[in-house]
Amino acid sequence: MRQMELSPRLRAVAQFIPQGARLADVGTDHAYLPVWLLQRGQIAYAVASDLREGPLERARATAARYGMSEQIRFCLGDGLVRIMPDEVDTIVIAGMGGETISAILAAAPWLKAGNHRLILQPMSAQEDLRAWLAGNGYRIVQESLSREGETLYVALCVLPGEMVLSVTECCVGQQKEGMAAPLREAYLNGWIAKTERAAAGLRKSKRPEDQGRLAEREALLRGLYEMREEWQAWQR
Repeated sequence: MRQMELSPRLRAVAQFIPQGARLADVGTDHAYLPVWLLQRGQIAYAVASDLREGPLERARATAARYGMSEQIRFCLGDGLVRIMPDEVDTIVIAGMGGETISAILAAAPWLKAGNHRLILQPMSAQEDLRAWLAGNGYRIVQESLSREGETLYVALCVLPGEMVLSVTECCVGQQKEGMAAPLREAYLNGWIAKTERAAAGLRKSKRPEDQGRLAEREALLRGLYEMREEWQAWQR
């Protein structure tokens, strides 16, 4: 049986999945991740879930092609609604916006029991997701960055617990001296460039309400500059 190849973005997710995990892949689409993990014996079982029948059919086709159909339960449903709490211990939600991921987690209060590892990869609104996690009893235990083409993707490994984040850390995550993150400076630079553009646009605005937004952007910029300087100092 030929081995499946996995994209850098999904490999960043896979590194957080423990050996022997019982996995739920929410929004599985083609089921590339669970099939790849099953081929390598990294997981024992998987639930491949999707909101729509079309992606789920693609998932079934992938599993059949690689001989993994018997080890995956295919589930048509919204988020975690059709997944039983004791059925899995590791949950991946990747390829969605941060606000959608937050809504899926909010609709599954059983996750707070402390028995489930969450691996989240938001395609947008990363700052909203981090802020939601901090405000709802979750802590990010590790982050990783991957690159595909010109795009950087962040993956979060999350457990129940307490976490306090600054506004800047909600945007770019926490950093510690010695952490292995070769793409960290590029990630910070991307956020700085985006925030500089937003601030430049607000400076041209005559609307009174934009002055408050400008102050927020400028405060964020200061925080981002400080984080980049700190990071660069650690690399010397």
